[in-house]
Amino acid sequence: MPSLSSLSVALLLLAAPLGPAAAEGRSGFGFSDVAALARSAAKAPFQEPKGRIPDYLLKLSDDDWRDIRFHPEHALWRGQGLPFEVEFFHPGGLYNRIVRINSVDARGVHPLAFSPGQFDYGRNKFASQVPQDLGYAGWRLHYPINEPGRLDEVIVFLGASYYRAVGRHQAFGLSARGVAVDTGLPSGEEFPWFKEFWIVTPAKAARSVEVYALLESRRVAGAYRFTITPGPRTEVDVQARLFPRAPIALLGVAPLTSMYLYGENSQSRRADFRPEVHDSDGLLVALSTSTWLWRPLLNPKRINVSVFRTAHLKGFGLQQRDRDFDHYQDLETRQDLRPSSWVVPQGNWGPGAVELVELPSPEEIYDNIVAFWSPQQPLQPGRGTSFFYKQYWYDEDRALSPQGRAVATRHDRGASPGSHRFVIDFTGEELAGLPADTVLRGVITIGSGSAELLEQQVVKNPVTQGWRLVFQVRPKSEQPVALQALLTRGPQTLTETWSYVLLPES
Repeated sequence: MPSLSSLSVALLLLAAPLGPAAAEGRSGFGFSDVAALARSAAKAPFQEPKGRIPDYLLKLSDDDWRDIRFHPEHALWRGQGLPFEVEFFHPGGLYNRIVRINSVDARGVHPLAFSPGQFDYGRNKFASQVPQDLGYAGWRLHYPINEPGRLDEVIVFLGASYYRAVGRHQAFGLSARGVAVDTGLPSGEEFPWFKEFWIVTPAKAARSVEVYALLESRRVAGAYRFTITPGPRTEVDVQARLFPRAPIALLGVAPLTSMYLYGENSQSRRADFRPEVHDSDGLLVALSTSTWLWRPLLNPKRINVSVFRTAHLKGFGLQQRDRDFDHYQDLETRQDLRPSSWVVPQGNWGPGAVELVELPSPEEIYDNIVAFWSPQQPLQPGRGTSFFYKQYWYDEDRALSPQGRAVATRHDRGASPGSHRFVIDFTGEELAGLPADTVLRGVITIGSGSAELLEQQVVKNPVTQGWRLVFQVRPKSEQPVALQALLTRGPQTLTETWSYVLLPES
């Protein structure tokens, strides 16, 4: 996929806001109907769904659940001449809730009926015991995103309010969620779930599919509209209206969830042939049109929360910048092909913060990274609050941050006792054009009184044609040290702001 153009960047940051007028489907059923259901649900106490899934399904291992496969010939819209098809997931194992799924066309709303005959149960021996009206756990959309005439998975809605998508020639990686509630707080996290979907039948020449969803949890109900446009950079337009049942201490809007086990900045690694293991390697935040911040991810020994406040957010996302297969060496997971995701608010969300929650993880099977927007003004029970945003799934962000980018962060012990050394590589078109004798300055900011700067240097990197910043710091206590760095040439800022937290156990 080619790099995003400057025009693409402008569109990512300045795309016209979505609005209710665009939200109604061709059938007459639309977002306002789902919003009415959510508003009504929020006025009543939340009730956990009563168990309908047999115990033998709930006890399935991941491998046994994956052995249950949907027959493609039963896909929604199969044989109708449409460029899209929808397949469905069987309940079981981790996926312990039934999700109602409907199709919508010019004739109205049609509930989709489950049947065990739609599935191949593989080595599992319980096919004849499965209830005929059990229901689905989720669904996935197929489209010829990679080759004409071949349908591939584009987006998957499965588990709680999770969904994940890919652009062209990508492998599934990080996930998005409808909303996050109290993520990272000592009180524990609440996981809302999409309890019902309405999938609108597209026109034969359509490039997009429209989907509505009803979300529920103990403290919030919500209505969602997703417009999914597959492509080299898959786009998902999201309209959400949330109705709190009760106060929410920490609301996460447009949350992204990923995995980071270790990378080039990690101090300790297990015995593993793979140099790096992660689905994302950093958080990118556009705090304003001109201020871009890059935060490499960590797998901390205890929970770590970073907060980036702004009065008018331009965008944020979890990124997989490192695309070099040699840095992963994993032929099965192909982490070099995992997508990045970028969220662009439509309209002014007001003051708030992008929050990054990093959880300790011993295994790569856990998603231990969460990033989301937290509004400064809490949502009020009894009132609906709307959020509109665009979400992009893609593989390159070389033009997304208009300045030089931090493409590698390395960290080791410094030359003197108690010190730490950081080696940061910046690349970019302007940086590449500067001769090696150019005088660049590293501007390094350290959290007040937390550490001392011992030395720094900036040198041309002849391999990447970028520039390398090397500096050493010595912490003054056993407290986290907040660090920021960028490169300048005279009064001109040449790079985004590199941001990091040096933790005591590092």
